[in-house]
Amino acid sequence: MFRLKTFSVIIHVAGWLLFMAFPLLFVSGRDSSIPVSTLLISPYYWLFCATYIALFYLNTVVFLPRYFLRNKHIVYAIICLCLYGCIHFLQPADKFLRHTAFKNFNPAKQFNHLPHRFGPPPGNLPLGPPPQFGRPGRGPGFHHFDFFSFFLFLMVMTLSTAIKTLQQWRLTEQRAISAEAEKASAELSFLKAQINPHFLFNTLNNIYTLAVTNNANTAESIMKLSNIMRYVTDEVTLDYVSLQSEVDCIEDYIALQQLRLGDKTTVNFIIDGVIAQQKIAPLLLMTFVENVFKYGISKQYQSTLDISLMITTDTVTFLCSNPVFERKENLERTGIGIANTRQRLQHLYPGRHILNITNNNNLFTVLLTLHT
Repeated sequence: MFRLKTFSVIIHVAGWLLFMAFPLLFVSGRDSSIPVSTLLISPYYWLFCATYIALFYLNTVVFLPRYFLRNKHIVYAIICLCLYGCIHFLQPADKFLRHTAFKNFNPAKQFNHLPHRFGPPPGNLPLGPPPQFGRPGRGPGFHHFDFFSFFLFLMVMTLSTAIKTLQQWRLTEQRAISAEAEKASAELSFLKAQINPHFLFNTLNNIYTLAVTNNANTAESIMKLSNIMRYVTDEVTLDYVSLQSEVDCIEDYIALQQLRLGDKTTVNFIIDGVIAQQKIAPLLLMTFVENVFKYGISKQYQSTLDISLMITTDTVTFLCSNPVFERKENLERTGIGIANTRQRLQHLYPGRHILNITNNNNLFTVLLTLHT
């Protein structure tokens, strides 16, 4: 931010130095007999510069923010007319040129190189007053139309309006981006808060079942749950974690589920590829893994649950399939879980993911491809 402000100040200073150099170069180029030092001590030169610099910042800092950008266009138009009235009264460009560029105007010097034929000798030509801009026959109090001052007024007002409008547009865009980021962060935190309790409650129910039946694997299941809870509490607040951490969580979850499964259910979990160095959003795959066990297990029928993970250098592909044994009480929760996962994918992998979910002949399949 400090560098940006410093750069802006440098641009303003450089721009005004160029603006102040322009009349000096213009007059010196028109009449080389007028030294730059003479122009620099001229009060009309400083009146010329101060008028347009003040006009620029008055318009940028005061009038545009208070009136134009607040849609008070009529008031702003009246102010512009008043400002031009001041410029017309001051005539800074006209006064600068008349009192500097033509101050030393001498007809004898302009024509002393011509052959002497008639009239007084060169150098003795009668001198008149310096030429005046405007129409002849007008008194000194008359303010004629100063085109140069009007042109500079129009240029300064247009430039200051364009710069301020661009700054306001950038500020509005930055605020919109910031608001969108805050909204996305809040939504993501809410989605994580929804996922975590749901996952933990299901796991606790599994351990409760083991404890009630005095299963010998209860202690092991508690240790695996401890690993899962450590992962959930320590890393789930991050946007991305190592894929290995996510895989460890899935393996522990599958192990917990297998402790209560009978002979009618077969679980296949296959990993193909190198997991190291890969990143993924935490608990992103767990929604689908939970659904596999929630809907793919039956006490009456044989079922096979397939979960696979394929990793390449730039993609992570997750595939799972299971038969569907519907439980009406869980349908609404599952819909919410998948919807939440879709929103997380939109936030964390915009344009870098493909999610296909199908349900054909009671075979539920999820194919998720992440471009890392």
